[in-house]
Amino acid sequence: MLKQHRSRRLFLRGMGVSMALPWLESLTVWGEESGRKEPASEAPVRLCVTFSGNGFHSQEWWAKGEGSSMELGRVLTPLSEFRDRMLFVRGLYHEQARKGNIHSSQTGNMLSGAPIASGGEIRSGTSFDQVLAQTYGRSTKVPSLVLACEQSNPSVHKNYSMLYSSHISWSSPTTPTPLELYPSLAFDRLFKDESSPEDRSVLDAVLTDAQDLRRRLSTSDQRKLDEYLDSVREVEQRIENAGKEGQLQGWRPTLEKPNQPRPAEGIPQNISEHMRLMIDILVLGFQTDTTRISTLKLNNDHSALRFPNIDSVQQPGHGIDYMIHHLLSHSDGEDWLKVNQFFMEQLAYLARKLDSIQEGPRTLLDNTMIMHCSSMMAGARHDNDQLPVILLGGAGGRLQGGRVLDYSGQSERQLCRLFLSMMEKMEVQLPAFGDASSKLAEV
Repeated sequence: MLKQHRSRRLFLRGMGVSMALPWLESLTVWGEESGRKEPASEAPVRLCVTFSGNGFHSQEWWAKGEGSSMELGRVLTPLSEFRDRMLFVRGLYHEQARKGNIHSSQTGNMLSGAPIASGGEIRSGTSFDQVLAQTYGRSTKVPSLVLACEQSNPSVHKNYSMLYSSHISWSSPTTPTPLELYPSLAFDRLFKDESSPEDRSVLDAVLTDAQDLRRRLSTSDQRKLDEYLDSVREVEQRIENAGKEGQLQGWRPTLEKPNQPRPAEGIPQNISEHMRLMIDILVLGFQTDTTRISTLKLNNDHSALRFPNIDSVQQPGHGIDYMIHHLLSHSDGEDWLKVNQFFMEQLAYLARKLDSIQEGPRTLLDNTMIMHCSSMMAGARHDNDQLPVILLGGAGGRLQGGRVLDYSGQSERQLCRLFLSMMEKMEVQLPAFGDASSKLAEV
């Protein structure tokens, strides 16, 4: 897993503030704290993983061609406007997900590729979104935003815990990352104020600590510290003045505070409204740079959702609420296709919202990497010898869309190879992850 080297570098601390010190001969301080340092002029790359359970229509999940002329199966038609920014990936799979039962053991390692424990025990692997959160979480208020539109299922199915079917994000091998189902609470997680006043200077916050430290320094180090603090104050003043002049000094979030009201309490009864609210909050988290990592589980594998909001083909005049999502997936009929398209419409809504937000020369979609996946290819067969995966967005200019990549028949086709490639685009490079030791060079 990712190992972050921590130096013995000292910090000035105040309420909600930690400021690193320069090298001082009076103190045992050496080296620089390692970690990613982003160019101040560029917006950060964000990661969003979306998931829908039980796979898709067995005949309608496909893509061929390239660019804006790429042809899409009917499941993917809601994403037609984003064909030139879509990467359709075929043939990848998880070897460990093929062991055990259907559903639980196909989902619990979706983002890790780890072995799954049976007998009601909970053990999987840390998911790659949480590996990234360990790095990016130091830069944002919320290390990762984990959202869901269907509650966890605590039961056991064929000797495996159904918690595996309910969680794709895992903070550790034994800890699924807690889900947020309530839009109002997700909003609070992002924006509820638990820190010092926003207008407080960083320097003011650490001033007491700095004065205490100064008394312990040599004369030359006191001068060095004063110069350092003066430079910090100068930078703060330049940023403040630049803001007043309306000039951008380095990258700043598009929004400084929410531009939408706090959602009402509870869970919306309309599933479409629930999904859209969660997407709006996810986008707001990225737009304000409150978080850079998010997962959105639209439903569980083995899902019990119904869709009265979608007109039925098989039962005209009625919604698709005569059968739960899981059982509907066995049919492979036209109503199943319409439900598949409904999920893709939510993905298109997310991409459209991100693409409407400008961040310098790029849009927020250009600076985001969205991966949509499912636990199996087709619910009618429960087959996971290859998994449905698409990527949308530009990852800050590092991801080229409008392509179809096919790894079918190759010996090294672990989905974890894709995760290594995606982490690299966010400047987190690991020698191995899950069951993969090399990235997908084409991604």
